[in-house]
Parts: sequence; C-alpha cells; structure tokens
Amino acid sequence: MGIVKISDLMHENLRVAGNALSRSINAQAEHWMRVGMLTEMHPELDYREVCQLLIQAELSGGLDIAAAATAQSSGKPRASATGKR
Repeated sequence: MGIVKISDLMHENLRVAGNALSRSINAQAEHWMRVGMLTEMHPELDYREVCQLLIQAELSGGLDIAAAATAQSSGKPRASATGKR
C-alpha cells in the first residue's frame, strides 16, 4: 500500500461519489482506477462490460494486471485467479 497525492477537487469528487455509492473514499478511488485501467486496456468494452469483467475477476480471486495484459494481446478480456489486489 502506498500514498497517492491527488488534488483537493479530486478528493472532494471521491468523497461525494463515495458517499452516494456507499463506498469509502479509498474504495471509490480504487474503483475508478480499476475501471480506468480496464478501459484503457480494452477500449472496445463499454462500462457494463468493464463492470462484468471486474465481477468475473473478483469471483476468480482478483484482478491481475499481467493476466489482463495477456488477455488484451489475445484479444479476449478475461479475469485471472493469480492474485487478489
């Protein structure tokens, strides 16, 4: 775990979104980072498909960036059971 510096405005956005969605500020930030990472890796997927991929990854033990990158090169997004966050 580390410390990430963000702007005051982003912190406030995280606070508002986290409260609205019953998440902590850290959980909301992690959610946005995971969605953003997968969106960059798989621009062909829409938000619903990204969320489905996150659910599949959670059921398989967590999202693994190395496995996600391998899936990207094969053209098929998939979850991995090789490690949890």
